[in-house]
Amino acid sequence: MNEGHLRFLASPEWAQMLETDLLPWVRGVADLGDDVLEVGPGPGLTTDLIRKLAPKVTAVEVDGQLAEALAARLAGTNVDVVHADATASGLASDRFSAATCFSMLHHMPSAAIQDRLFAELHRMLRPGGAFIGVDAADIDLLRAGHVDDVFVPVDPDTLGARLETVGFTDVGIEPSEYQVRFRATKPAS
Repeated sequence: MNEGHLRFLASPEWAQMLETDLLPWVRGVADLGDDVLEVGPGPGLTTDLIRKLAPKVTAVEVDGQLAEALAARLAGTNVDVVHADATASGLASDRFSAATCFSMLHHMPSAAIQDRLFAELHRMLRPGGAFIGVDAADIDLLRAGHVDDVFVPVDPDTLGARLETVGFTDVGIEPSEYQVRFRATKPAS
């Protein structure tokens, strides 16, 4: 992630946008339950929101420096930070009541790797567990913010089928001008 993008994701402006825009949507779209997995928390402003909604949160971050800083900042809270690649985290199957990813999918270098993540999240969710997320739309303004950075946005026209291919049901895709919101469920046994 480039420095400018990382600074924005740690800014008070981003925190305010999350509080006023993301949080109400999360509350309205799914019950997160008691044990939430967050993939790609970065500096952790989304983690700060999610940890208010669930008794236990596991945040999986691939970047070692970001994981270390977040673990130090949230030590002694209801958040466990794991430094791992979420496509092969080694976390238990059927464990989590919900999984989330916010503004991180476009940082994965290919749709195939995103699909591996979707399959891994499906494996780790309990039957009936929700998967919710938001990611960047493919627009020039957002591309410009990712200079010298990976930018592989999800296609809202194919995302639903991709989630269904790995086993999710009740898929909902909500594209807008600057983002794509989605939800899906691991079928109950």
